[in-house]
Amino acid sequence: MKASSQSAVAIAHPNIALAKYWGKRPYGHNLPAVPSLSVTLAGMATRTKVAFDDALAEDVFVLNGSEARGESLTRVSGLLDRIRKRTDIGTKARVESANDFPTASGLASSASAFAALAVAASAAAGLDLDRAVLSDLARRTSVSAARSVLGGFVELRAGKEGDEDLPATEIAAPNHWDVAIVVAVTREGPKDVGSSEGMKHTMQTSPYTDAWIERAPALFERVRSGVIDRDLSAIGPAVEQSALMMHAAAIAADPGILYFTGATVEAINAVRKMRKDGLEGYLTIDAGPHVKVLTRGADAERVAETMRAVPGVLRTIVARPGPGAHVES
Repeated sequence: MKASSQSAVAIAHPNIALAKYWGKRPYGHNLPAVPSLSVTLAGMATRTKVAFDDALAEDVFVLNGSEARGESLTRVSGLLDRIRKRTDIGTKARVESANDFPTASGLASSASAFAALAVAASAAAGLDLDRAVLSDLARRTSVSAARSVLGGFVELRAGKEGDEDLPATEIAAPNHWDVAIVVAVTREGPKDVGSSEGMKHTMQTSPYTDAWIERAPALFERVRSGVIDRDLSAIGPAVEQSALMMHAAAIAADPGILYFTGATVEAINAVRKMRKDGLEGYLTIDAGPHVKVLTRGADAERVAETMRAVPGVLRTIVARPGPGAHVES
């Protein structure tokens, strides 16, 4: 296949892990150390265009209108190289990606970015890959991106020795459960410590690493059962414990990594008070300062109103289960 300005555009959505992924296996192949379960969110999106072009001497990556180099470009080129190996395309590509939500701030922008890249690049290269292959392709660059390739509620098991391929699996469609994720945005800029860097540091230096890896699978099973049964009261405590255990491990690292801001803590307290007052919702926090609240779809606007009143919360985003990554028609 000869590439000459072959291009495609893909849309992907971030996912919020209800049972957290944090840590990698030592076997290579970018394998997660614990199982995770997420919900892919409509309401936030990444749009990525990939164009293979004979005129390019190297890959070009433009993120939110600015050319990116360094580690960001290296990761993009790595995924493109895996696409090129599947074809006889030898040319470089221009990648233009933009998010309609804060980037690199703890809202899973890398998950949607690399899911969109995998789908757009494979389409631009003329490949017709199934969802499992695309999910595995995205995971090799960003573990959480494996889940954003799929829609609705998605699980990714922990890696095992001998694994190389490891795609995520959709366990329930977006319409399986009428829930919403209310995102309390506490900061618009990028976070100080990236997820990959923070995760590696935590795994290497935190005294709580072994406890996290040991306990995470049981929390995953509780979350999975709650999703299948559509039981908010059952799933909620496990969702909160998964997030807080992950952050406890990071805080206990040497030196500790603290993704929380003052507004994060205020939002945590507000969710607990809200629940005590009879409005049910449960918090989760990724590697960043934002607080996300899992609640019933019918209660989403009331929860959003509550979170907007929290000191330090800049705005809220109401998101619901959405589709997987797809080529823009």
